[in-house]
Amino acid sequence: MIQVEDKIIALDIFKKHFVCDLNLCKGACCVEGDAGAPLTKDEEIILEEIYDDVKSYMREEGIEAIENQGVAVYDLEGDLTTPLIKNRECAFVNYENGIAKCAIEKAYLDGKTYFKKPISCHLFPVRIKEYNNFDAVNYENIKICKPACECGSKLKVPLYKFLKEPLIRKYGKKWYNELLEAAELLD
Repeated sequence: MIQVEDKIIALDIFKKHFVCDLNLCKGACCVEGDAGAPLTKDEEIILEEIYDDVKSYMREEGIEAIENQGVAVYDLEGDLTTPLIKNRECAFVNYENGIAKCAIEKAYLDGKTYFKKPISCHLFPVRIKEYNNFDAVNYENIKICKPACECGSKLKVPLYKFLKEPLIRKYGKKWYNELLEAAELLD
């Protein structure tokens, strides 16, 4: 593990290679799992604010799930998450050519909202656990991301470089530059 400020970072963040390959995985991270995408309380408020702007990008099943459950729910472990459709896929999933995509992100890319998507989605497959005195930054090694690992290895793109934008979004440019310095020391 490496520490940058008050963040404890798993070595896999530096050593694993990763580049999403949606043509192979079909956006499985938006569909697989036992709960929706983790959310912060602030993100729940944002999703309530922008829901009307995102709604036109959603499928009927997703709209129905949100209108029945709200934009956020608590999962079995007590964590705040996006609601699911039929206990499977995120309510905000839409499909384009058989690939699961985020309706929130689509609205953002079309300039309809200022919010790109939940930070947990943007950072995936990195998961952050916040403790009182530090954050644990870990890589979640899951089967559905095998194509991304293979693509990242071919292109020689380490996970921390692939996730530059969301890491800066989460912790800031100064912190990311310190992360780069730590990565150089590991080489």
